[in-house]
Amino acid sequence: MLVSDFHYDLPDELIAQYPLPDRAASRMLHLQRTTGRSSDRTFREFPDLLRPGDLLVFNNTRVFPARLYGRRVGVNSQPVSPADPAARDFLRGQVEVLLARQQSRTPNEWECLVRPGRKLGVGERLFFDQNELQAEVISRAGFGQRCIRFEAVPDFFAVLERIGHVPLPPYIARADSQSDRERYQTVYARARGSVAAPTAGLHFTAEILARIRERGIETAEISLHVGLGTFQPVRVERVEEHKLHSEPYSISTAAAGMINRALSDSRRIIAVGTTTVRTLEHAAQLGSGAVRSGSGSAGLFIYPGFKFSVVKAMLTNFHLPRSTLLMLVSAFAGREYVLRAYQHAVLERYRFYSYGDCMFVD
Repeated sequence: MLVSDFHYDLPDELIAQYPLPDRAASRMLHLQRTTGRSSDRTFREFPDLLRPGDLLVFNNTRVFPARLYGRRVGVNSQPVSPADPAARDFLRGQVEVLLARQQSRTPNEWECLVRPGRKLGVGERLFFDQNELQAEVISRAGFGQRCIRFEAVPDFFAVLERIGHVPLPPYIARADSQSDRERYQTVYARARGSVAAPTAGLHFTAEILARIRERGIETAEISLHVGLGTFQPVRVERVEEHKLHSEPYSISTAAAGMINRALSDSRRIIAVGTTTVRTLEHAAQLGSGAVRSGSGSAGLFIYPGFKFSVVKAMLTNFHLPRSTLLMLVSAFAGREYVLRAYQHAVLERYRFYSYGDCMFVD
């Protein structure tokens, strides 16, 4: 299967650069995967499309300000005291670091993406926000990936909250703002750990969630922390040759029980977002069809030909051409149906990607 089979043309002006003032004001394309029929709706209609007995599953991961801007110095440089007025004299070279996954807490080591990727070598020291954070590159991999070790500070995440930036995706061609700290986050976010939002959840409001509860729809939460995989382009020609980064997840005993009861009762399980789909299907493979509770790493790559055992419907945003996320949706609803729906969305001027509109597939 060719990666080029998942291409579509998108005008740049349809890439949403800002969220709508009202989360629930997004448009929603309703795609029926058995027939390929689609209809134009708004997200406020979403609760009306749910049925008694449905189980709606959310990813409650929380985005943290994972992007740091700083400067770099040469290999084997000594630590610099933030109080040293001469510290800036030998700092050189701007650098951008996107923290992706904490490898260890003591010492504080992170897998990350860096720019400029080709110039940043092992042993170089990095300094952020007037040297409030200091780090050293301890290993490197391909395509701008590095592992860095931070100097100890009393509360690392408190410092990140103060000096870090919201890790908006690269197709949002602007700097992050204070408002992104709230809007690039679901209203039910709890478990800190993601460098990208599970964007299908961005449309929900307290009002929408209340309407869903009023209709007697069950809800459950799992966690999958989005990491490097979401920024990883597909660099091969054939889909089957691509390898997906694994990402940490957690499913509580209570959530697994709710999901497995719905499976036993043949009730519809609706995943909010592709991250939820991957987590549920991965956990079902571990449990031989039943969703296994616990924590681990999920690196399941879903593309056409995959047999779904848990998810019966999904809410998802519109995804990039040739991306693994578009392949996942195509596996669920059929490539031809999905690309036809995307073509319709382009013609009807839907807003695309993270801050854009959504699609409900059932």
